[in-house]
Amino acid sequence: MTDQDTRYEAVRSRDARFDGEFFFAVRTTGVYCRPSCPAVTPKRHNVRFFATAAAAQGSGFRACRRCRPDAVPGSAEWNARADVVGRAMRLIGDGIVDREGVGGLAGRLGYSARQVQRQLTAELGAGPVALARAQRAHTARVLLQTTGLPVTEIAFASGFASVRQFNDTVRTVYASTPTELRAAVRAQHRTATPAAGIPLRLAHRGPYHARAVFDLLQREALAGVEEVSGPAGRRTYRRTLRLPYGTGIVAVDERAGNPGRASAVNPGGWLAARLHLTDPRDLTTAVQRLRRLFDLDADPYAVDERLGADPRLAPLVAARPGLRAPGAADPEEHAVRALAGRARAERLVRVYGKALDAPCGTLTHLFPEPAVLAESEPGGPLGPLVAALADGAVRLDPGADRDDVQAALLALPGLDARTVAAIRARALGDPDVAPPGTDVPDTWRPWRTYALHHLRVAEER
Repeated sequence: MTDQDTRYEAVRSRDARFDGEFFFAVRTTGVYCRPSCPAVTPKRHNVRFFATAAAAQGSGFRACRRCRPDAVPGSAEWNARADVVGRAMRLIGDGIVDREGVGGLAGRLGYSARQVQRQLTAELGAGPVALARAQRAHTARVLLQTTGLPVTEIAFASGFASVRQFNDTVRTVYASTPTELRAAVRAQHRTATPAAGIPLRLAHRGPYHARAVFDLLQREALAGVEEVSGPAGRRTYRRTLRLPYGTGIVAVDERAGNPGRASAVNPGGWLAARLHLTDPRDLTTAVQRLRRLFDLDADPYAVDERLGADPRLAPLVAARPGLRAPGAADPEEHAVRALAGRARAERLVRVYGKALDAPCGTLTHLFPEPAVLAESEPGGPLGPLVAALADGAVRLDPGADRDDVQAALLALPGLDARTVAAIRARALGDPDVAPPGTDVPDTWRPWRTYALHHLRVAEER
């Protein structure tokens, strides 16, 4: 979708397959929308296209109140790309700019702040500050409309430096004051505080084969940290999270929601989730980690089209359209679990995991941090890995260079190529991983991770 006339055809047909892939703005109304917006289609000469919501906001457009373009899935491009722009977008989504500033983002990418600003602005029409600002505005709207937190607390929980900055941004993006945004939702639909749970709809594009995702999570569930309850088709996955400012307990339902009748034009839906956070400043990070775990920003149309053209995979794709390749809620935890195995990982939780201040059912602990494991069990096969994670020699954050991480992991004693490939696919969310010794043709690129997941799921059936 690079040709603007083709994009206009997607807007004219209200094609939800492209929600999040681009945004369009209307000069005569001053609003920007998602491609599937139900409003009357504007004339072509009145339309402008943008790669990001931040770019539309930076050009003076406000978010449409009908289609809520800030609630779309993220672009699948950012998860697939390994260049500095893709890595930067993953880091910004994780809240790095809010926590560490543009300098922190640039340092993690290995570039100067000026280089990062130039590359993002040239390709996306917005720099890191503007992209983070758009994300803060979305977080603020969620908190305003789902919690009863005081507006002042929401301002700082959303990542704004001052109440004035918060008020100005909300007015600019939504053409409403924070109080007006809150008034648009009935009080009974809001929880008292984030501690009571923030209800969310985690949007995805296209079909979503939830069964295979929840089957995998149920098999892997780590006692004390995770649980899956309920019958197949109506299961709920719950787990604890260590977050930058506090801790969290998240719950995601297997049964997907859809705002309307599914079709090629309106194919999207959502997974219902509830977040219990000790600090609401962690909302953005928690949401992004869930999106990576459940692979919600994937483009199933691109994946299924490529893999469905292969005779070996075609029947599998037809049987399970929208099959996702789950990631990891905590990359460092997943790396340790990949090497340790489930039984030993559960022992690590019992012995070294931090107990929650308020256990919730069977969820009692956080998975132990690498620094704790490095100090407590410096020897054995886990020693080199947890030491490298603890001292930063190996970094598994969303913006990590995947090739560099793979090389660093392979240099550690105790890690073989298959384990490293599993870490790259899950912890780093690489959609194109082929473990050594597997029969994976190049025609499956750039979706080899998905192809192998199709084969594994078929074997399990």
